[in-house]
This record gives sequence, C-alpha cells and structure tokens, in this order.
Amino acid sequence: MKFGLRYCNTGRYANPADAIELAQAGEEAGFESLWTVEHTVLPGGYESAYPYSEDGKIAGGNNEIALPDPIVWMAYAAAATSKIKLASGIIILPQHNPVVLAKQVGTLDHLSGGRIILGIGVGWLKEEFDALGVPFDARGRRTDEYVAAMRELWSARAPTYEGEFVSFREAYCLPQPVNGSVPIVIGGDSKFAARRAGRLGNGYFPARGAPKELFDLVRKTAEENDRDPDSIEFTVAMPDDPEEIPQLADMGVTRVLVPVTPMAGMPAKVKSPEDALTWRDTIERYRTV
Repeated sequence: MKFGLRYCNTGRYANPADAIELAQAGEEAGFESLWTVEHTVLPGGYESAYPYSEDGKIAGGNNEIALPDPIVWMAYAAAATSKIKLASGIIILPQHNPVVLAKQVGTLDHLSGGRIILGIGVGWLKEEFDALGVPFDARGRRTDEYVAAMRELWSARAPTYEGEFVSFREAYCLPQPVNGSVPIVIGGDSKFAARRAGRLGNGYFPARGAPKELFDLVRKTAEENDRDPDSIEFTVAMPDDPEEIPQLADMGVTRVLVPVTPMAGMPAKVKSPEDALTWRDTIERYRTV
C-alpha cells in the first residue's frame, strides 16, 4: 500500500514556506506522493452544486480562499524534493488547452525525473467554465479527446492528431515525459468517471470512500474495451481506522490519501508537517499488505 497526502496546495500550504516544509516532511516520512486540487476561479454567487457538501458550496460558500495553481505548486515542491511524486487530484481537464497542458506536464515530468501523476476530472462548476470562456457542454467528450491528444504529444516522434476539439500535425513537443507518458488517474464519484477510467485511465480515484460498485464498473468497462482491468490502479481516501487498509487492499486498492486540510466530510488527519513525520510507522506497517 502506498500513502499520499491530499490536498497539499490548500489551507496553510498555500504559503511557500509551509508548502516546502510539508513536501519535505512527507518525503522523509515515506509518503509516496503529494496530491493537489484545482479551481482557477470561484465565481461569486454560483448556483452549480458542489457534490461533497449538503449546502452545495465549497468551504461553506467562502470564495476568498487561496488555492494555488496545481502545476505551479507541484513544480515548486518538486524543486525542493528528490523522490516523492507530485500529483493532481484533480485538474479540470476540459478547462485547459491540451497542447499547452501536455507541454507543461511533460516539462515538469522531465525536470522532476519522472515523478508526475496527472489526475483529471470533467468539472462541475459551470460558472467557472463561463469565466474561463470554455464551453460547459460536451466536456466529457472533450476530456476523452484531450487525453488522447496529450498522450500523442508525450509519446510520438512527430505527434499528429485529428479530432473534434483539437488537431495538430507533426507538432514536436519536447521534452517528453521520462517514461514515454504520464500516468492519468480519472477522478470522480460517478458511473461516468468509472467508465472513463475503465476505457482510458491508468488509475481511478473516487474523492470519497471506496465504492466497490464503481470499482467493479471500472473493471467491467476495461474488459469491454480489451484492456487489462488489473492494470488500473485504485486510489482512495485514508479510512478513519488504519485496520481497514488490508480490506481495501483485498478490493484492489493500492494507494490511500491522507488529508492535510479539513474539507467537507473529510477532517484533516495530518495537521502539520511535524505530524506527517509521525506516520512513519503506519506507512511501514502497511507497506506490504
């Protein structure tokens, strides 16, 4: 079992000194990865419903929260560490130009020595899409196409792609990722997300809990698309009781994420960089379950 910290670009860790202290403490303690989250803007008075709180609002409706750009935060943390992985959990993929994002992620993976994991989602906050000038409709199809286009840019000698939303021919995009691509983890607590993970993901990450029915759907969809279901990695929230970790392993889970900032329905389990160091024994105990 691998242990990660989530969401590391929130709360006090928007502060540069605290961000580095957390990243280095996590690496020293044996955490495998640092996970970030994204909202470029939080438009005032939004009516879209946040799926993880009863009132449908992030942070109880407080929009004045610092949330550093995940790619920039990951680059900052990568420069101060040497082995811990940097992950997005998630980046709202259809809000980005996939060619630009592929360049950013490929460069960061190259400079960090192959330590990047790209978690993606389709987004729920329509008002944010509107503020960015990005269509909210068809964001699922757009996401699927962007994944294919980015993988082409990361792996081909002279990348060429023709799609509904993006097209390019012999678009050299260097440097490419260290291992020829970057793992793409599909985030979301929905059947749509589970099917997307089964069709094209390297991993699946429901933001809350460990829903067996969605894991089963990932595997079923993978088989329907001639993919090996065992090749898809499952990441879940750290359970309240560590004794549940072997049960998660039996379900196929290989990574648990420990919150560093309280969020809706999810209290912080690591409350400071110093607290992260106290997880050494837990990480070592469950490393081989």
